Amino acid sequence: MRWVYQSFVAGGLPEGEIAKRLNERGICTDYNRAWTRGTVHQLLTNEKYIGNNVYYRTSFKLKKEHVKNPSEQWVRAENVFEPLITAGQFWEAQAIIEARCRHFTDEEMLEKLKSVFQMHGKISGLIIDEHEDMPSSSSYRTRFGSLVRAYQLIGYTPEIDYAYIEINRLLRKQHPDLVTQVISGLNNLGATVESENATDVLLINHEYRASVALSRCLKTEAGASRWCIRLEHGNQADITIAARMTESNSSIKDFYLLPRIDVLPLRHLRLTEDNGTMFDGYRFDDLSYFFALAERVRVEDAA
Repeated sequence: MRWVYQSFVAGGLPEGEIAKRLNERGICTDYNRAWTRGTVHQLLTNEKYIGNNVYYRTSFKLKKEHVKNPSEQWVRAENVFEPLITAGQFWEAQAIIEARCRHFTDEEMLEKLKSVFQMHGKISGLIIDEHEDMPSSSSYRTRFGSLVRAYQLIGYTPEIDYAYIEINRLLRKQHPDLVTQVISGLNNLGATVESENATDVLLINHEYRASVALSRCLKTEAGASRWCIRLEHGNQADITIAARMTESNSSIKDFYLLPRIDVLPLRHLRLTEDNGTMFDGYRFDDLSYFFALAERVRVEDAA
């Protein structure tokens, strides 16, 4: 570990050369595999080697496939491990990696990406990271917002439709804002709110629990709108605040306040534009009604 960082930071060896020398010495990765440029790059960018534990790098809550989350959404716990290298070495390595793409214009980065596509017939983050003479996949995400956006700019369409990944990325960015909005609205009314981080549930007034979910809008082949709401029974939320997104998935359309007692047998709830009184009786344009549930009033006023 220390040799790798020393070779990269002080010795100026690129990841590919480091991988080659490790393999020549018969040293395998922790999975007993040969080193590649990509695995060395991962080692050089992982904060656990300076004692930090970083959560939420990837997510699969909304889909079965893992997707990589932007770095601003990562959750970091510092100084939880015994560090193997100094923080100075680590951040110097990050500076070197970041500086490698600074001199590339957007056009040059896209041209390199196009050449990789022509060479392999496909592109992925792993393939990008294996090429020594181009920026890393993380650099493309930073410069263009996502790998999918970079792919689009060179006219590459993956065999798998990654559009849902982009939408889910936007939903994940909006979810903390919605939770903050809920907490702020409750606090303004004098309610107490505790966040149970392990289950992402809000304990309100020490009386009942609420969870917050964002439901993307899906289109059927006939053009009808559909929303699928996941009901996480493991968190024991008494009320699920389900925010339905607009057709463009750019903003919130409305809210469903779903009591656990009425949705307990369900794992998923599928909604259309018109759901009848059974469920549309729980539909609201905003969260005013939900906030009113937690509002404290004096006994004299209630009487």
